[in-house]
Amino acid sequence: MTRISIEVDAQRAFSPLCPQELPVAEGDLIVPELNAQAALADYRVLTRDAHSAQAVWVVDSPDQMLQPLAYPHADLTWVRHAEVGTEGFLPLPGLPEPEDYDFLVHKGLDRHLHPYGACFHDGHERVSTGLLEWLEVRQARQIVVGGLATDYCVKDTVLQLCRHNRGGWQVYVNLAACRGIAAETVAAAETAMRAAGAVLLVNAAAVAEAWGRDQV
Repeated sequence: MTRISIEVDAQRAFSPLCPQELPVAEGDLIVPELNAQAALADYRVLTRDAHSAQAVWVVDSPDQMLQPLAYPHADLTWVRHAEVGTEGFLPLPGLPEPEDYDFLVHKGLDRHLHPYGACFHDGHERVSTGLLEWLEVRQARQIVVGGLATDYCVKDTVLQLCRHNRGGWQVYVNLAACRGIAAETVAAAETAMRAAGAVLLVNAAAVAEAWGRDQV
């Protein structure tokens, strides 16, 4: 039985380390839980926003964010974040170097694409990032997800993993390895993930118990 740990956008852009980007409160505190869930798994995956400085969805200030756009694959405006080559693009301190992961997903590099989920580059879910196929080849059966932010990229990744289940895998969410933007949208995200079939657990210790593994 192959177990996979997926770390969604655990980047400095989504933490107080980069306050001018999209700092999620306590986003920098999830590293110990991400490392703990990875210690339970056979393979470790990192997904990252990898944005262009010329992205069509960029606005200058936070009060201009979350406005609808007419682009089919970039639905809302956002301030600059996670641009390739900047500090915000880097993983959170305490995580492995990217080359030490077993699989990497880079999403949102094209200026007109801003996907939230890690399984597809486009909003119509037609252009795969390769993650689903990789999970299928690895014969994944148990997948645990953590990262940033609960109410956007974590939620959409979990929903995609449940909706496009190619290997009969069960998806778990490690809530202690996640942080969200707003209480209302986090609650809605948790409801949606449960409805899709994901199992939400309080921390990596609960994941270990569910998997019948000793926590490292």
